[in-house]
Amino acid sequence: MADTSLSGTRVARELDRLIVERGKPKMVVSVNGTELTSNAILAWADQSRVIWHYIAPGKPMQNAFIESFNGRLRDES
Repeated sequence: MADTSLSGTRVARELDRLIVERGKPKMVVSVNGTELTSNAILAWADQSRVIWHYIAPGKPMQNAFIESFNGRLRDES
């Protein structure tokens, strides 16, 4: 079940859990949501030595993976 609201601290905790399961990524690409631009995420990226790249506002095509997912999700609804 998906949460409707996540804090940056919660996102950082989940990223740590994912690293244990799948390994550390070199880069994370995300939108500019408040939970992803928080001090908690900036600190996590710095401490984890993971590059964090924000897509340009209004340019969702810069993240083709999520756009593909969103398209499939819309088709299934």
